[in-house]
Amino acid sequence: MMKDFDLILSNAHIIDPEQGINEIMDIAFRNGKIAALEKRISVSKEVLVKNLRGSLVTPGLIDMHTHVYWGGTSLGIDADSYSNSSAITTLVDTGSVGPGNFHGFKKHVIEKTRARILIYLHVSHAGIFAFSDKVMFGESEEMRLMDPETAIEVANANKDIIVGIKVRLGKWTSGSNGISPLEVALKVGDTCKLPIMVHIDEPPPTYSEVIKSLRAGDILTHCFRGFLNSPLDNSGQIMPEVLMARSRGVYFDIGHGYKSFSFDIARKMLAQNFYPDTISSDVHCLCIDGPVFDQVTTLSKFYSLGMPLVEVIRSSTQNAAKILGRPSLGNLKIGSEGDVSILKIEKGSFDYVDGTESKIVGDKKIFAEAMVINGEWFHSPSS
Repeated sequence: MMKDFDLILSNAHIIDPEQGINEIMDIAFRNGKIAALEKRISVSKEVLVKNLRGSLVTPGLIDMHTHVYWGGTSLGIDADSYSNSSAITTLVDTGSVGPGNFHGFKKHVIEKTRARILIYLHVSHAGIFAFSDKVMFGESEEMRLMDPETAIEVANANKDIIVGIKVRLGKWTSGSNGISPLEVALKVGDTCKLPIMVHIDEPPPTYSEVIKSLRAGDILTHCFRGFLNSPLDNSGQIMPEVLMARSRGVYFDIGHGYKSFSFDIARKMLAQNFYPDTISSDVHCLCIDGPVFDQVTTLSKFYSLGMPLVEVIRSSTQNAAKILGRPSLGNLKIGSEGDVSILKIEKGSFDYVDGTESKIVGDKKIFAEAMVINGEWFHSPSS
């Protein structure tokens, strides 16, 4: 018996890590949700069918670290353009805005963008407000900009969009303030019952100082950054504090960015069976034209470093959805949001660059072909 669907993707190689699916199947959508996932789905003439033989279909990719308030912040890039080019169905903006400019971001970008946008609200009043190739000021350097009271009000009133609190720490972002900005963010998180995401750059504070303060559910981004402030000790072993943090439920996010990811550190972490919980781009104005480019390139780097494809996909689907507390995302279960990414894996010789200007040559690369958002098909302009 033929069933009534809006869209069917047929003959696709489907990978859904959450359900343990890694095979050729058909997937159907109805009313913006996933309606069927079967070996073969009967088709009626009225249904739009896309034959995806040779393509890889995954749950809609989630980029856990982006900056997409274009025009409202100096570091932002265009959300729709980026989503389309990388087949990203959910963008997580991490700290571009604080409580002082959240409403502008919501009205002018979040409500108008095709892809879903969730955010980690910066505890600093105006978020990351001075970030360019000409002007760079660390908002956490000035404690007078910390605005916990308003952050609590805004976060509590917008939990459909705000999934956590963001703070940036390090020599270039918090100066000599040590972990004081982190303490403010933790208090906001505790009050709102939300996790925090912490950016770390060069000391002070140290990687160890930061990680010791994080709670279950909190996220450390730029977790595979190079020296200074890497997760490794002087002998190249993972620091005990890092392993202890993971054991108590702290999450580790890549956040590649301009200078925040190292192939050398990644190799050593993977060799010690420490996979990142989430692989994310940290795309912004200074890295979208390299070394990051997009999320699929960032995923390709880990695939080329030897991380199994299923785990690469898991890091941008199932794991990300779990951290965000969005069980209807990141999987292809019946009734889940009708979001999928259509990808292509090409073999060849591909040059990759990290945040330290180190290079590797990979023999494979993931490309974005198209995506489905809320059950509607969108073709990627890069395919």
